Amino acid sequence: MGAECHHEDGAHPGLKGQDLRQALGLAETRCADHQERLTPPRKRVLELLLGADGPLKAYDLIAAYGAEGEPAKPPTVYRALEFLERLGFAHRIESLNAYVPCRIAGESHSAAFLICDCCGAAEEFEPDFAPQFAAAAAHGYEVRSVTLEARGRCPACRHD
Repeated sequence: MGAECHHEDGAHPGLKGQDLRQALGLAETRCADHQERLTPPRKRVLELLLGADGPLKAYDLIAAYGAEGEPAKPPTVYRALEFLERLGFAHRIESLNAYVPCRIAGESHSAAFLICDCCGAAEEFEPDFAPQFAAAAAHGYEVRSVTLEARGRCPACRHD
C-alpha cells in the first residue's frame, strides 16, 4: 500500500473460495473451446493473478508459485503469462511492469485500466474507442490493439 493510504487492506480483494474455483473452471472451458489446454503451470499462474489484491510482477508470481515457498523457474511463469495474455485471461500493465487478470468476459478487447497512485490497485474497464478507431481508419490505419492506463485515486483512497 502507498504511504498516503489510510484505509484498511482489502479495499480491492482478489477472488477467493468458490468465486476463484468458478473463474478457473470458466477458464478451463474457454481453453477447451479454443482447443488449448490450461496446463497446471498456466492454471497456477492464473490462480495467483485471480486471487491477488492488486497487480503482480512476474517475480512476485515466481516467488508465490510453489508450495511451501518453493519458487517456480522463471521460464515456467513467463511462458504461462504469455499464454494467459494470448488467450485474454491476463493483461500486462506497462507502467507498473505487472500483470492482472482480465476482468471483462468475452473475447479480445482493448485493455483499459484505472490505476490508483495511492494503494496501487488497478481496475479494468471498457472504454469506447470507436471515435479513435474511426479517425485511424479515415487515415487508412488499422488499429490492432490499444492499452489505456489512467492514473489517479480509487474510491477507497479518495475517502480516507
